[in-house]
Amino acid sequence: MTPRSLPATEDDAAALSDRAASQDSRRTQMLRAALDVLVERGFPDTRIADVAERSQVSPALVIYYFKTKDRLLTEAMRYAEDLWYEEGARRLAALPTAARRLEEIVAMSCLPQDEGTYEDTWAIWLDLWATAVRHPDVRQVREEFDEHWRETIRRIVRDGQASGEFDGVDVEDFAVGFSALLDGFAIQIALDDPVVDARRAFDLSMRVAAQQLGFSWERSRKKARKR
Repeated sequence: MTPRSLPATEDDAAALSDRAASQDSRRTQMLRAALDVLVERGFPDTRIADVAERSQVSPALVIYYFKTKDRLLTEAMRYAEDLWYEEGARRLAALPTAARRLEEIVAMSCLPQDEGTYEDTWAIWLDLWATAVRHPDVRQVREEFDEHWRETIRRIVRDGQASGEFDGVDVEDFAVGFSALLDGFAIQIALDDPVVDARRAFDLSMRVAAQQLGFSWERSRKKARKR
């Protein structure tokens, strides 16, 4: 038996586990730093060195983990998206109807959220969309994110149709149209448009959903959370 094939001891396994946990922690630290810098400066003005300084590591280490600035942008967005969907799953699980679940994801898309969330990621989405126009790798990630968003909407609509809450609309058409509507409003919110603020975007989105899906919705029921 060669040394390479010797069975690992418990101490070896523990050391490998600790090393993996340390690497995961360091990667998460850099992703959080990247999000902070991207929100503050925007993608064009963000440098690898800025992220390294914010996360207190060397630029070489950031490059080792993410290779390019484009990859750093997409991985930071993936991290933020994962946090968003985890929080969404927790909230939706406590709601008794499909209509309430749809309202919750619209609120999470439009309205300011609690402290500790990345409520400014819509601004980073603008950078992601702009970068995706000319960078195929970023475009592929953008398509993946959008499909996840549409599937979230599809799932809620199917649940509502199965329970008799929603009319029998074409689920695919609704998901494509409604996700595009929310993304369009997100642009206005990210740009601080004086006509289309977060509250108005939320109300209009819910009115469209209620009309198309055939359920009743009270306009003032959902309140904005504090930033």
